[in-house]
Amino acid sequence: MDATCAYCVEGELLDKFGIKICEMETSKVYLFKEQSHEGRVVVAHKKHVSEMIELSDEERNAYFAEVNRVAKALHEVFHPEKINYGAYGDTGHHLHFHLVPKYRGGAEWGGTFAMNPDQVYFDEKKNAELIDRIRQALQVK
Repeated sequence: MDATCAYCVEGELLDKFGIKICEMETSKVYLFKEQSHEGRVVVAHKKHVSEMIELSDEERNAYFAEVNRVAKALHEVFHPEKINYGAYGDTGHHLHFHLVPKYRGGAEWGGTFAMNPDQVYFDEKKNAELIDRIRQALQVK
């Protein structure tokens, strides 16, 4: 755990960009508040590591199984043409993936997604609806 890490602390730093959807065995899933790509989420490993090479084979495989599970849920709920996967963290050293649904003819179709285009934000009711739909697809509470 790192006391300066948004994913470890889950306080004000995380609240700036994400809303917790659920916890799974190895990861935590967050709705990315900026929704230019409806359904965009972050899947963060529970363990504070910077790189996947810091995980055992079993930990890595379990984590990627959960990333896959979330991707399947996003396909079920939002029916994107494609999901882009982004793993960054140059300054925030905590292993996490952005899962970004892409829609033909939609924002940035055919190109790389912007980290935070700062264009589309939903109200609490809409965010709660998205979270409920994702939780149902994941079969979690």
